Amino acid sequence: MNSKWFVFGSLLLVASLIVSACGAAGTGSGDAGAGGPLQSIGEGEGALSIVAWSGYIERGETDPNFDWVTKFEEETGCKVSVKTAATSDEMVALMNEGGFDLVTASGDASNRLISGGRVQEINIDLIPSYSKIDERLQNAPWHTVDTDGDGTPEHYGVPYSSGQNILMYNTEIFGDQPPTSWNVVFEEMTLPDGESNKGRIQAYDGPIYVADAALYLMYHQPELGIKDPYALNRDQFNAAIELLRQQRTLINRYWHDAFIQMDDFTNEGVAASGSWPFQANLLKAGGAPIDKVVPVEGATGWADTTMLHVDAEHPNCAYMWMEHSLDPKVQGDLAAWFQNIPVRLDACEGNELLGPDGCVNNGLNDFDKIWWWRTPTTDCGDGRKECVPYHEWVTSYVAVIGGR
Repeated sequence: MNSKWFVFGSLLLVASLIVSACGAAGTGSGDAGAGGPLQSIGEGEGALSIVAWSGYIERGETDPNFDWVTKFEEETGCKVSVKTAATSDEMVALMNEGGFDLVTASGDASNRLISGGRVQEINIDLIPSYSKIDERLQNAPWHTVDTDGDGTPEHYGVPYSSGQNILMYNTEIFGDQPPTSWNVVFEEMTLPDGESNKGRIQAYDGPIYVADAALYLMYHQPELGIKDPYALNRDQFNAAIELLRQQRTLINRYWHDAFIQMDDFTNEGVAASGSWPFQANLLKAGGAPIDKVVPVEGATGWADTTMLHVDAEHPNCAYMWMEHSLDPKVQGDLAAWFQNIPVRLDACEGNELLGPDGCVNNGLNDFDKIWWWRTPTTDCGDGRKECVPYHEWVTSYVAVIGGR
């Protein structure tokens, strides 16, 4: 992630927390009024703009086998345009600027968008396939929030995809001693090839990575009392930052571009790093000496939600897309392309591109080991209001990367 997005993201968060949370519908949302979401879907407006992660909205231009846009456009008349974002902070910034209908937001962005009033409540009754979504995701806290105080959380999006931050490693370096712990990226050590890991590991270039350090400490230093890597009091947070400062002396690169990381593993002698199944599976399929694992400490992960801008100009097309995104063929193709897990599990079956073992290879059986990205706030989730909020994660991680 670019440092400018760290700083900008923190400023946006501060601004968003000043704005009262709301579930108001957008000005262009047909028969939706300020009191609630769209109540019926009308004729498509002819266009749809989406802020998305790279590779999430494919129309066959990269590979003709992967195209879930063309058919949608033909059936609805909604012409899709995509603005690619490289980080969650960039997504928040773009949604604050406006001019977009939808965003595929990870959990470290979705709660900020809700609290900042940048996205509107979704009427899931208008999305027939919603009931097909994995039950563990249907009411997840990163897209369902009780914003009106009636005791019942409102829906602010439709689950789109999920994946885990696995440990990727070079099998030639580790030989017959594959890593089982994140210690290979947090602690200086001699690797099985007889060389130090110093200068041969990478870390994610984003402040949410503080949670990875907290997860490691939760397992190895239980005396800190960490119960949730996204809810850290001051002492716990300081311990995580100190671990990251220690890690910095080992770092080859802080990565945010998947393809650059793949090149580093292929050509620059990188031994191990937190990564996505996308990189690990593509490298391994191409013959590179690469494998992946969810270590004993568990892992963090991202569960992404398609969310509707509060001022969306094309809400009818947006609702059509949200339903289309849950089509089992779309979900299976997306999982095959991005090496992730479909949000409806029947998409794991009978998809030629994904194959019979695709979902398992992408981490389906590790779901319960994953701590899904969530925006840290002062609310610790147990009644305490002493946890370190996200904007401090931003400034502290920028300092770590800068050697401070």
